[in-house]
Amino acid sequence: MSKLILIRHGQSTWNAQNLFTGWVDVPLSEAGIAEAKQGGERLVAQGFRVDKAYTSTLRRAIDTGRIVLEVLGQGDLEQEQAWQLNERFYGALTGRNKAQTAEEFGAEQVHLWRRSYDVPPPGGESLKDTANRTIPYFEDVIIPATREHDVVLVSAHGNSLRSIVKDLDDLDDDAVTRLEIATGVPIIYDLEGGEPVGKRILG
Repeated sequence: MSKLILIRHGQSTWNAQNLFTGWVDVPLSEAGIAEAKQGGERLVAQGFRVDKAYTSTLRRAIDTGRIVLEVLGQGDLEQEQAWQLNERFYGALTGRNKAQTAEEFGAEQVHLWRRSYDVPPPGGESLKDTANRTIPYFEDVIIPATREHDVVLVSAHGNSLRSIVKDLDDLDDDAVTRLEIATGVPIIYDLEGGEPVGKRILG
């Protein structure tokens, strides 16, 4: 049996300002750095040691993975970067304040853009669009890695991870609208032959 660790990056500077971030390459906030360290400490407490690590090409995910590995005493373990694991692209919403956007377009419309499976924001990606790039990479690269290694770490983003969790947990399009993934909190899957047989959240 292998372990797959999913972790959403710690709070970014734009998360702290309640802005739609998407592909903008913003850094972690001080709180986000602390969240990443805490995530690593929770893994240390469970006795984890990572064999293979993956991340997106955005610094907030890269830095979260690096911090987690440093806390585990594995700061020299290289993370394989993949654009397919990047956050969803928010199009015209990028850089806008979420609360102000809700005031302008209505809370229901903004909730639909943020949480629905197949409704994209103007000029941006829906979660389905995001899944169309994350899931092939996940199935072609990460799942095979879990068959070769005992522990695989993926440090990525709220929506790229929502698409992966939807796939692993076999959630329907309605259920995924209620799925929230906390920053800096490891999600552990037990896998047998690449298939999930158990799950826990180290929150």
